[in-house]
Amino acid sequence: MQKRLVLDQQQIAIILKRFCFQLIENHDDFENTVILGLQPRGTLLMDKVVAQLEEISGVHVPSGYLDATFHRDDFRRRDFPLKANETKIDFLVEGKKVILIDDVLYKARSVRAAMDAMIAFGRPQKVELMVLVDRKYTRDYPILPDYCGVNVNTLDSQYVVVEWAGQGPEQDAVWITEKVNP
Repeated sequence: MQKRLVLDQQQIAIILKRFCFQLIENHDDFENTVILGLQPRGTLLMDKVVAQLEEISGVHVPSGYLDATFHRDDFRRRDFPLKANETKIDFLVEGKKVILIDDVLYKARSVRAAMDAMIAFGRPQKVELMVLVDRKYTRDYPILPDYCGVNVNTLDSQYVVVEWAGQGPEQDAVWITEKVNP
């Protein structure tokens, strides 16, 4: 399998810091803001952003994990059953500014499903989307990120793989991989 490096650990660190400063600029004191990481991979990015945001600003921002498995439009169309992940939200989103975080924005189906799932916790005042990688020109839904680390042009035969140190790889990295035909 061929791999092409898109972001290395240093570039990811710069993007995470930029995300934090953008959030500080746009959300003042975070009094009415909550952050939700989309299960499974958005939670890893969210944990990093929340930790760095608290370190930089000294403010605790309520955060949680949101699983949208049963809200997906392809839930019953698969040959194998999908496994749900934990939803861990101990606050209401009613009237709050919500920042949804995911690692890669591809077709936008997961984000659409996440917005449906989020409504179970109340009607937000505003919803923003933060992604590390935006796979441009691949949308099924007209959804764009408010905060984006990097835009990449990819083919349907390619995957974007986000690796986090501590989850197996030695360093944080983002790769584009191609399917290998047998």
